[in-house]
Amino acid sequence: MQNYVETIGHFAETHATILTATFITGAGILALRKWLAGGVCWSKVRLDGKTVLITGANTGIGKETALDMAKRGARVILACRDMTRARMAADEIRQQSGNGNVVVKKLDLASLQSVRDLAKDVQANEDRLDILINNAGIMMCPKWKTEDGFEMQFGVNHLGHFLLTNCLLDLMKKSTPSRIVIVSSLAHEKGSIHFDDINLDKDYSRHDSYRQSKLANVLFCRELASRLKDTGVTVYSLHPGVIRTELGRHLFPTLALWQRMILKPFLMLIKSPSAGAQTSIYCAVDESQANCSGLYYSDCAPKKPAPQALDDAAAKKLWDLSASMVGLA
Repeated sequence: MQNYVETIGHFAETHATILTATFITGAGILALRKWLAGGVCWSKVRLDGKTVLITGANTGIGKETALDMAKRGARVILACRDMTRARMAADEIRQQSGNGNVVVKKLDLASLQSVRDLAKDVQANEDRLDILINNAGIMMCPKWKTEDGFEMQFGVNHLGHFLLTNCLLDLMKKSTPSRIVIVSSLAHEKGSIHFDDINLDKDYSRHDSYRQSKLANVLFCRELASRLKDTGVTVYSLHPGVIRTELGRHLFPTLALWQRMILKPFLMLIKSPSAGAQTSIYCAVDESQANCSGLYYSDCAPKKPAPQALDDAAAKKLWDLSASMVGLA
């Protein structure tokens, strides 16, 4: 035993520089990961007797958000396109939360008819809707079109949620105080609304399309909050962070090999889905934000969005255009 201790001591002495560098590097990586994980929602509020609907809740931050809501005692509706994966996610959430009141409903945001069908189902079968979390999204896909002929990213990320939210507003007003949470992105900062070419038919760029749709989310939040003033329904938009989820499945394969090789090590440092869900959860339940509406959040705190996201005239113009596109005008 003494020889073993002496050997270890000798190794430490002769490799002190390397061991010190390794320790500092490891501590630095851990500190960086903790910093990148961002804010945490510490609220312990219960949601017994409340109903929460989350779009795209079968994977990623949507699933983690649903798990948190279920642990708080809510009735949780997973509104998803892939019913097989949604049922599997619901089973996992029931087991992990101990809450059997987790249900699955069909929703394809690329189909306005599917949106209307879900809204009709909820209106007919749910007594209340306390929290709506518009979480589902698509990122950097090729130039695809929705069932109704709209550019896919704008159609799914904005128009589908715009229609769903408007269709469920009456039920949410009956359930006040209630909250609407819209998952946007930091990408909105480089976005602009192409009012003269909303589907980007003239010059499609997957990046411009995504940025437009995320800016639309923030503008939608701003205008909706204005329209819902004094109703008891509050609205929040947010940036969840850069997260290890399936959202980037259309982007990663398009990168050059050298870009993927450089990017891959950094994927270990970015947020987990659980960490990425924290701001959504914060906006949905935190008591301190009960009287706030129309704000933009990141890392569980209000943040100032890009200047173009504060343009009230653009927000109203986008609302009118969106209403016309989905048949609400």
